Amino acid sequence: MDRSEQGLLRTDTVPEEGEDAAATLSATETLSEEEQEELRRELAKVEEEIQTLSQVLAAKEKHLVEIKRKLGINSLQELKQNIAKGWQDVTATSAYKKTSETLSQAGQKASAALSSVGSVITRKLEDVKNSPTFKSFEEKVENLKASTKSKVGGTKPAGGDFGEVLNSTANASVTATEPPTEQTQESL
Repeated sequence: MDRSEQGLLRTDTVPEEGEDAAATLSATETLSEEEQEELRRELAKVEEEIQTLSQVLAAKEKHLVEIKRKLGINSLQELKQNIAKGWQDVTATSAYKKTSETLSQAGQKASAALSSVGSVITRKLEDVKNSPTFKSFEEKVENLKASTKSKVGGTKPAGGDFGEVLNSTANASVTATEPPTEQTQESL
């Protein structure tokens, strides 16, 4: 096996950006001048390809922005589409489906329980309403209401209409401004 075949099968770590490739070679490995020159050419070629790809990507991004502008797609619309797509992806997961089923069942059980509690409360309120104590209280309230109505002015609504209120106020103010009679002055 020659050195080039060995290079394909090596399991050495690939140096990260900024790392010195020569520093990662073991001390027992040394490269000939030819191999170093070939690696330098390959390095230059890869760097040139990266630069070209960066330029192509930038041109494609500009073209993308121009197409979106012509179609009237703005950032807000993109955000809405991304959120809708994300929500669709979430709802398609099995975890979401299981959670949704569980919550649905819990909601149905809670609804049934609340309905049952509502029925019990309604029955109890009916029992209270039909109890002798409540009937007695209701009668007393009705009697008090009727008594108050007759004392205030019969069956007329409290206050009467606007004209009646104005007349009664005017009469009250005229009576209050009249001078006292002689009999009242003598009794003093």
